[in-house]
Amino acid sequence: MKIETVAVHAGHAVDSATGAVAAPIYLSTTFERDIEGTYSRGFMYTRNDNPNRQALERGVAMLEAGDAAAAFGTGMAAAMALFQALAPGDHVLAHADAYYGTPRLLREIFLRWGLQADFIDMTNLDEVKKALRPNTKLAWVESPTNPLLKIVDLAAVAKIVHDAGALCVCDNTWAPVLQRPFELGADLVLYSTTKYFGGHCDVAGGIVVTKTDNELFQRIRSIQYEGGAVPSPFDCWLILRGIRTLPWRMRAHSENALKVAEFLARHRKVARVHYPGLRSHPGHEIAARQMSLFGGMLSLEVKEGYNAAMSVAVKTKIFIRATSLGGVESLIEHRASVEGPGTTSPEGLLRLSIGLENADDLIEDLDHALG
Repeated sequence: MKIETVAVHAGHAVDSATGAVAAPIYLSTTFERDIEGTYSRGFMYTRNDNPNRQALERGVAMLEAGDAAAAFGTGMAAAMALFQALAPGDHVLAHADAYYGTPRLLREIFLRWGLQADFIDMTNLDEVKKALRPNTKLAWVESPTNPLLKIVDLAAVAKIVHDAGALCVCDNTWAPVLQRPFELGADLVLYSTTKYFGGHCDVAGGIVVTKTDNELFQRIRSIQYEGGAVPSPFDCWLILRGIRTLPWRMRAHSENALKVAEFLARHRKVARVHYPGLRSHPGHEIAARQMSLFGGMLSLEVKEGYNAAMSVAVKTKIFIRATSLGGVESLIEHRASVEGPGTTSPEGLLRLSIGLENADDLIEDLDHALG
């Protein structure tokens, strides 16, 4: 089946009890035991499993063509479980230009816990090779990166780390459907389902998908149960509902973003546009090879720096000043202010999440705000 068909049907089934086409929400925290003390219906306690979470995990695993998936209450909870599945003394390679919460999680929690980590530019394959150690267990890859939209050659990095006996994890939050990490060699894929999967800025979640249901994934599954950072049944229901329109929304987000990026690239007050769909982008050729479209996220750098960038964010009428991405409404944020002390984001950089409004209206809004 093609991806649009999979998205509509993955994780969904007609309710056997009532014939309902839309799945019910199972709010029960506990489930009845059989007379002999077993749980033949498959559910014991909602922290362990729940029908809605099971449907979401099956649906996302099917969408990604993976063996299994484990859902969490947030994307960071999913990332935390993945790092917790490693052991003190293990070494992690991570991209230096990545969602700032990931290196912060490693530095502030897991380095103290005993993990070792190096933060490198994974667009430089020689740097990846040099950073490998005998105890490297995991390479954490993000492409496109947040917020500079650098493009990592996923297949090349996966081969390098596999040759060293390590695993490759891809945070694919910015490119669901558009980029197929398992086909490019990734072993695990992570999503903040808060973003494009939910698609409406009204539900938080995260998920880890594994290409092969192996020992590492079973540790992640154990942490999910024992730690209890699981999504609610309603959250799972909302995210699974969002997946049904995901391929079509990603197409529209991408088409709008390309039009906006092309406009901004010509604007006299814009110093630089970071969007892999532009032929001028240094990672364009790799992105065109490993992505079907270029996504709904872009960043621009205003020529006059911090004050000018903040002024643009204030003057937009359609773009909303808010931190997140992947919703139907367009968002704008001054990334350095969000990340705070230690940020590596340029002072004049604005990150845009391009929504599903008419692209001409978004362009007019930005043109007015830029002056």
